[in-house]
Amino acid sequence: MKHTLLAISAAGCLAFLGGCAGAPEGPAYEQVQPQLDIQQFFTGDVKAWGIAQNWSGEVVQRFKVDINGRMEGDTLIMDETFDYGVGEGPAQRTWKITLKGDNAYTGRAGDVDGPATGISYGNAFNFQYEMDLPVDDTTYMVSFDDWFFAFDDTTLMNRSYIKKFGVVVAEVTIFMQKQ
Repeated sequence: MKHTLLAISAAGCLAFLGGCAGAPEGPAYEQVQPQLDIQQFFTGDVKAWGIAQNWSGEVVQRFKVDINGRMEGDTLIMDETFDYGVGEGPAQRTWKITLKGDNAYTGRAGDVDGPATGISYGNAFNFQYEMDLPVDDTTYMVSFDDWFFAFDDTTLMNRSYIKKFGVVVAEVTIFMQKQ
């Protein structure tokens, strides 16, 4: 990525970024239909198309993702393969997501620092985690606030808010379709 996703060098910039849109509130989606069961949705093949935008709205990544999911016991294994049309990123990622009870999940992936935590809210699923994000010649520790919304049994929208010091510095939008 030639354009920096994380332009946080001045207090004025931080104040400006503080006005960016925030993430949704989960309880607002508890009664919204259809109910999203991430283990069911991601079991099998899923195709996805997405963009990443920096703090100013510029598209810095455009990508496709092939996702193959399977259940092993109570753990969802998701193998993701990425193809970039604009920008660069990981070629592959494998998620292991386990239901911990009461709509709460824990997830791990090789490039994610520590466990990810997830909660289901009706037709929405929120996944939060930290990772080292390479940008140009630097790597930044950022937090992801990842939101999935079910349209029906075969279609999801994903919106990710990437934060540094609690401030949204980039956003990712992904359309997903079960095959």
